Amino acid sequence: MIKQRTIKKSVKARGVGIHSGDIINMTLIPAEVDYGVVFRRMDVGGKLVRAHNAFVNEVVLSTSLENQGVKVSTVEHLMSAFAALGIDNILVELDSFEVPIMDGSSAPFIFLVQSAGIEEQEAHKRFFVINEPVKIKHGDSWAQVSPYEGFKVTLEIDFEHKKVKESGQKLSIDFAQQSYLKEISRARTFGYMKDLETMQRQNLALGASMDNAIALSDNDVLNEDGMRYQNEFVKHKILDIVGDLYLLGGNLIGHYQGYKTGHLLNDQLLSAILDQPNTWSIETFESENSPIQFYSEDWQNFL
Repeated sequence: MIKQRTIKKSVKARGVGIHSGDIINMTLIPAEVDYGVVFRRMDVGGKLVRAHNAFVNEVVLSTSLENQGVKVSTVEHLMSAFAALGIDNILVELDSFEVPIMDGSSAPFIFLVQSAGIEEQEAHKRFFVINEPVKIKHGDSWAQVSPYEGFKVTLEIDFEHKKVKESGQKLSIDFAQQSYLKEISRARTFGYMKDLETMQRQNLALGASMDNAIALSDNDVLNEDGMRYQNEFVKHKILDIVGDLYLLGGNLIGHYQGYKTGHLLNDQLLSAILDQPNTWSIETFESENSPIQFYSEDWQNFL
């Protein structure tokens, strides 16, 4: 059978918070079967926030969760890593209201999980299988999921910027054929330097820098090391989508398609899916008939 997964041992990391600019301590802790992904805020008495669409409270620039007044911000890159490695059950301890941004991608989180080791558990892994198309629109933006034997993301972005246009703004990734770790996980978040400077004057995005984002001038990339992928911009948006979709509560089997999407549209799509229980089912699989593949073994070739 395809089994649930946790990590073998606890592992710690430190990094800057993109909102606060503070150094944040994070600990990943193994969890029992059917526990899910749960955040524990150590700075507010150990209060818990479950990583699920039901607790999404803010989708401006990042995806944030809240439960009974306790908030956890910027969860999408960590959730993306968990989704890619098939981590079903884990406790994430934080001493702040946000997940550290690390280098602006999911690669450091992939490395952290792999350093802890992945442990299979004696219970069937539950997959979120799309059986009928669900589509939402917001202006000229749209997102949909439809049935597919595996997990595929097709995305088109539309940024009026020379470097983004040159890099390619449309991409389709079938994760049974292309490795998330090699093709997606190193893609960093990005934004205009002028917008960052404005936000920081307002005491926002205090931890953002060229160490954790691609900084854009009006017509160029400002980072000395350039880009990690030729099409890094659209790949980072796919990284975000993988993380946002994992807030369904399990790995999705289906085809996500979108145009000019973001965290808001992803959240609205998840809500629309969950509001229509006839469009999806929770299923388990034996190893030989699994429609989805994880890339837990090839990380050493990649990192």
